[in-house]
Amino acid sequence: MSGPFPIPAGLTTRDKWTIGGGLVAVCGLAWAAMAWQADTMMAMDARGGAGAMATAMPGPPLAGIDLVLVWLMWAVMMVAMMVPGASPMIAVFAAINRRRREEGDPFVRTSVFLLGYLGAWSLFSVAATALHWLLDATRLLTPMMASASPALSAALFAAAGLYQWTPLKDACLRHCRTPVGFVLSEWRDGTAGAIVMGLRHGLFCAGCCVAIMGLLFAVAVMDLRWVAAVAVLVTLEKLLPRPRFWRHFIGAAFLAAALGFATGHVGS
Repeated sequence: MSGPFPIPAGLTTRDKWTIGGGLVAVCGLAWAAMAWQADTMMAMDARGGAGAMATAMPGPPLAGIDLVLVWLMWAVMMVAMMVPGASPMIAVFAAINRRRREEGDPFVRTSVFLLGYLGAWSLFSVAATALHWLLDATRLLTPMMASASPALSAALFAAAGLYQWTPLKDACLRHCRTPVGFVLSEWRDGTAGAIVMGLRHGLFCAGCCVAIMGLLFAVAVMDLRWVAAVAVLVTLEKLLPRPRFWRHFIGAAFLAAALGFATGHVGS
């Protein structure tokens, strides 16, 4: 792989197919689940809101099983969006573990690292669910989970744009773009160690992408075209050369979109 992610040495062809196939399967299942949920919502809306989806989210306040369903929606969405960008880190972890196994050292399955990584995004989904509840309770989201306020959309784009220039964004992005350095500096033995490593990497990724993920509220949470666009953006940000240039360019684009929403030239 070109760019900041070299092909990890030590992985056999079988390893590459196993890891690649597993990640494709995980992402495919997550995207299929989101597509089913989006289709269900559209069908309920076409029937005037009658049915299961309408009763699942009838309006503020969300509570009980409704909040669990919203959290599950966000958790599945994060799997679909974030696993592709984590694949270089997962490949490096697998390569180091293969060498350890060949040398007779303790090793753990790569899936354990992935479990820790997804655990971080499950925690992020809790925060996203809390914000979802707040926006729903204040009528800033429609029943179809689209932004009901150009001011909200403008504020979210402005926050995402400004965040692109912060030292926290820069630090988290550097960790996400250097998988070998992260694994070597953060290595922990054993199953618990692999989970902690995955969790820490997931937290760095969340720190890198948190403001961009907030943009899902700015248009429509379950618009799969928008979800796919955000997923591609956060993945490319980790892969493209000249990360400083692209970080600032993306920030400027977000600020321009914020101005468009604020002045009514976008989303009107």
